[in-house]
Amino acid sequence: MNDNELLEKIAQKDEQAFRIFVEKYHPLVLNVCNNILNNYDDSMDISQEVFIKIYETIDKFRGESKISTWLYRIAVNKSLNYLRSKKHQKWFSSLDVIFGDESKKQDIADNTPIIGDQIETDENKKALQHAINRLPDKQKTAITLNSFEELPYKEIAEIMMISVTEVGVLINRAKQNLNKYIVNYYEKN
Repeated sequence: MNDNELLEKIAQKDEQAFRIFVEKYHPLVLNVCNNILNNYDDSMDISQEVFIKIYETIDKFRGESKISTWLYRIAVNKSLNYLRSKKHQKWFSSLDVIFGDESKKQDIADNTPIIGDQIETDENKKALQHAINRLPDKQKTAITLNSFEELPYKEIAEIMMISVTEVGVLINRAKQNLNKYIVNYYEKN
């Protein structure tokens, strides 16, 4: 069953079609949420909210963009709304969650680093985590979609509903800010 058939059946409230759709797209949505929220449990909750919203509003999808673009947009908006609703951000224990891929973690675990190297790696992750958390929402979203999701500027522009030029500006500013925040982090520590 192709995506258009799935969407038609979901619009008719076919739960089996919805289950297939969720199984197919849940990894993508979870990864986007996780890259923004930096917390697996919160990302699982928000990804469920994304699919509830899709089920409830499927008739509003006009097919003018790719399904993945539509899903990215909803996942980004839900994640950012969640961050805004929190009174203060939590500090997270590891950036491994951001990068997601369990198979890569296994490869890394199999090549046990020297203790000094591990301490340096942990400190670098902490510095990057600190810097990413300080970025303004739009910069964080643009850099996350580009660097972690590897999306082209055009698709990021569609997801964020801004121009391609603005995406480039946001990513450049994010890189400058990350550099500044990381330098600042190491100067303080």
